[in-house]
Amino acid sequence: MSERRDIKIVVPVLARVEGEGALSFTAREGQIEDLKLTIFEPPRLFEKFLEGRAYHEVPDMVARICGICPVAYQMSAVQALESVFGIEPEPWVQAMRRVMYCGEWIQSHALHIHLLAAPDFLGYSSAIEMAATEHAAIVQRGLRLQGLGNNLIALFGARSVHPVGVCVGGFHHAPSLMAVDAIYQKLEQALEDAEAMITWTAALPLPDDPQEFVSVALGHPHEYAFDQGHVISSEGLKININEYEQHIVEHQVPHSTALHALLHGQPYLVGPLARLNLNQQQLPPAIRELIQKAGITFPSQNMFHSIVARAIEIYFAIAEAKRLLEDYQVPLSSKQKVTPKAGIGYGCTEAPRGTLWHRYELDSQGKILKANLVPPTSQNQARMEADLRRSLQAYGLQHSDDELRLRGEMVIRNYDPCISCATHFLKIKVDRP
Repeated sequence: MSERRDIKIVVPVLARVEGEGALSFTAREGQIEDLKLTIFEPPRLFEKFLEGRAYHEVPDMVARICGICPVAYQMSAVQALESVFGIEPEPWVQAMRRVMYCGEWIQSHALHIHLLAAPDFLGYSSAIEMAATEHAAIVQRGLRLQGLGNNLIALFGARSVHPVGVCVGGFHHAPSLMAVDAIYQKLEQALEDAEAMITWTAALPLPDDPQEFVSVALGHPHEYAFDQGHVISSEGLKININEYEQHIVEHQVPHSTALHALLHGQPYLVGPLARLNLNQQQLPPAIRELIQKAGITFPSQNMFHSIVARAIEIYFAIAEAKRLLEDYQVPLSSKQKVTPKAGIGYGCTEAPRGTLWHRYELDSQGKILKANLVPPTSQNQARMEADLRRSLQAYGLQHSDDELRLRGEMVIRNYDPCISCATHFLKIKVDRP
């Protein structure tokens, strides 16, 4: 009979995640009584920063929200602003924005797989420790792929961190044929690395830990969705992006500076596993064959299959960018003329970590009156807490405090949270005498 003891675990600062957060939980008589995933970063107030700014300032401003997924913020923003101004991006712009977005998926997923998540499954404290072992080539592969993704972003954004090439109506600059040809060759060479990575992640000693959850992502009838589509769910939801707030409601919790989000009152999952669960049939047949060979079945209810989903999306992003750049031509103009109008616009794209939704209200001069930005990590926060409670209980509270702590950190890192992306926070009420 296992010993039952009172447990209090506190992880004051989570390691190998983007941003700052903490985990605490207490258990008594073999049951978890209280569990909190605490986000304690100070308010960054980006939505307030945007108020009063001109529309053309928005893409560069929102890129500063995250150093890992700036492209996602830019793409959701320009989509929303263009919808107000009645702009339908030219086919060249649509295709090249998708290429740039592929770069972000590649670099973000490669960073997470090799530097943040893999040490958990292989028993190392860090990727640096991993690199000093027989896994050195694995870490080097991850850095190569991350570099490729950064190069794709810089091709259109002039730099990979907080890029400055995106504008309402298109791009400030079109890459040269020579620059595109150079990166096309790198994409072709990277497919071998990406295929090997799918096989490698599927063979990792991943916990067998299925659970019930609702997947939410963009869906599109003709392509693997990440830059346009309807919001769909595994429970049959299919809505236009302007209906988002009618179904997904944010709320405050006292222990977090970031809001939680619920779909019809319940936690839900966004991110690579949710996307693959909902949209696997939109992948090219060759990629579906690779998934079948890897031996992991999707849809999957095992959250630890997220690392495999990221590897699959890296392969897809490389192949997709290669396809879109194959017959590249420099356009006569890389952007359309913009005439500001008043109105409310909505944008929704798939950041590496999941669905990223924007709403902007503008005046007739194109100045921002109000902004609402809902990042993936805040949407996943309620799901993470539910997963932690269930997973730790299933893992077994008879394990030592150190083992429970490590398991909790592993569960959190599995979601690849980007805590710094939290863009709006608790309302503060101060009673003054």
